[in-house]
Amino acid sequence: MKTSIVAALTVAVLAAGTVADTSATLPASAASTANVTTAAPKGNVVSNGRTWKQTYRQDFTTAAPRGTVAAKYPGMGLYDGFSDTSGQGRYAPSKVLSVQNGVLDFWLRSDRGQPLAAAVMPDGYKPHRTGRLSIRYKTTKTPGYKFVVMLWPSSDNWNEGEIDWPEAALGNRPRPASAVPGTMTARGMTFQPERETFAATDTTAYHVATTEWDRNIVRFYWDGKLVASTTKAVPTKPMRVTLQAETDIGVRVPATASGHVSVDWVAIYD
Repeated sequence: MKTSIVAALTVAVLAAGTVADTSATLPASAASTANVTTAAPKGNVVSNGRTWKQTYRQDFTTAAPRGTVAAKYPGMGLYDGFSDTSGQGRYAPSKVLSVQNGVLDFWLRSDRGQPLAAAVMPDGYKPHRTGRLSIRYKTTKTPGYKFVVMLWPSSDNWNEGEIDWPEAALGNRPRPASAVPGTMTARGMTFQPERETFAATDTTAYHVATTEWDRNIVRFYWDGKLVASTTKAVPTKPMRVTLQAETDIGVRVPATASGHVSVDWVAIYD
């Protein structure tokens, strides 16, 4: 049974269905780094002077063997049948994804020489104009693969921006980044913060990563502690939430590499 995330994140109840996110001022609790699952937060959140309305909550309580996730979770969107960002991997959700023991599992490995990847849109292709996104997850330490939680333009026009948090090779310390809208060139986009900042810990135990995309600022939290923020790279167009496990850019995938991304829960707010 999943334990209460209220105890894990130490939140204070303000009103029915609304909690204040006080975790930004607290040290990471033992529960946030344990290897046990917890219940997803439920209800609205007050943070940085704004009430964030919860629009999606997924605890992954329905078991789904590989090949059945699309049927068991019909509201989720999935990439399928094309190459991933680096070009080495191929999106194959039926071979990669499963749900067991309250966890969405990405099993990343090669099948007959083809590295496999998966990308999930938890609340489908729903557009968000601002948003607060929290995910509790862990990964194995596996060469050749990476995991990123993205806010990606609903239009698929990269020039409108991109928010990445958390992002790291499997087992490494993640770092946040947000693309400055309108800066696309042949070399790509300009990202903020200009100086890379990393989470205090790696991803080999459960941690909570939260992106807070407000109207004039994007904030990045790790176990309730602010890692970085930017006022220069704030999207203004609709974005969708994407959990993307794929091959790493600039790294050749070892043929024998095999690892996992375990997602305990996802909570989305507008």
